[in-house]
Amino acid sequence: MSALTDRASDFWARISPRERRLVVLAAIAVPLTIALWLGLAIRDGLDAMAARNTKTRKALDTLADLRARGQTHAQVDDVVATMGTEPLSLDTYLSNAAKKAKFELKSTITPRQPVSKGGFVTNTSTLTLDKLSMDELKDFLQAVETDSKTVAITHIDMRRDFRDKDKLDVNLEVSTYSKEKPAGAQGSGSDNSTGKGG
Repeated sequence: MSALTDRASDFWARISPRERRLVVLAAIAVPLTIALWLGLAIRDGLDAMAARNTKTRKALDTLADLRARGQTHAQVDDVVATMGTEPLSLDTYLSNAAKKAKFELKSTITPRQPVSKGGFVTNTSTLTLDKLSMDELKDFLQAVETDSKTVAITHIDMRRDFRDKDKLDVNLEVSTYSKEKPAGAQGSGSDNSTGKGG
């Protein structure tokens, strides 16, 4: 410590009075500049945080207001009302979803036996997707779930590819829903075919 003091004293003795004034000014100005810079940075951070908080509060207030008022208009987009009796072709639908996610669907799509229950028919297919990136999978799932309200992912099982840890292997079960055809329409179709055969 004394060596450092001696060096400082020697330095002070060697420099001119003008240089001494500059050193004193620098000793005062540098801490003030740092303090001012820190103060401005903290203020900017607090302003940004306050703006985010204001936005969040507005969003929460709007949501609370909508919940308090409830649904005040008729639900136009009623899935059941717009659902047809012909199911979507899942092969085409899933291929289009893959194109949206910017990859080619090479896996085999395996359909299961349709299931009828409560006036509706469920058509389900399974497929396996290999070596997909996280972004490709996200975009594909989003397209499957949002492009039609009569299609849903009913089961998903994923794991990392053991050769490439950045890729995923995924097993999917996708279902599409339609209304059962009226019994009269099915009956008339069979009567017509019988008539043609006879």
